[in-house]
Amino acid sequence: MIKEYDSYPQLSVDNFTYKLTKNEFSTNPYLKIITYVEKDKIIGFLLYSLIYDRIEIEQFEVITKERGKGIGDKLLKYLIEKHKETAIKNITLEVKEDNIVAINLYEKYGFKKVSTREKYYDGINGLLMEKTL
Repeated sequence: MIKEYDSYPQLSVDNFTYKLTKNEFSTNPYLKIITYVEKDKIIGFLLYSLIYDRIEIEQFEVITKERGKGIGDKLLKYLIEKHKETAIKNITLEVKEDNIVAINLYEKYGFKKVSTREKYYDGINGLLMEKTL
């Protein structure tokens, strides 16, 4: 089940490399999170900032053992569908150049590479990608 929050979700976020904190939501009025929930546990999430007329994806993760089941696809599709008829002009993100699975997902939804950050992630290039709505 997909749920969206603009405040700290009161659910378990174990097993993620990124730990959400209440402080992040209380100090950043632009921060939103879309979660994929099963049995009251978040198994995937898409954290983003909605800043006036654009969206920046901050963190996008699915628990390792749940990958390959289309959860990331559903989360990204939800975000795009929700905002395609609004005043949002574009969605941007950054991804490691060697994360081929993620890059393929983004390209499936029309994201294009716009820039490269050389050796940004411990020697791995970071790709900046954008989708125009």
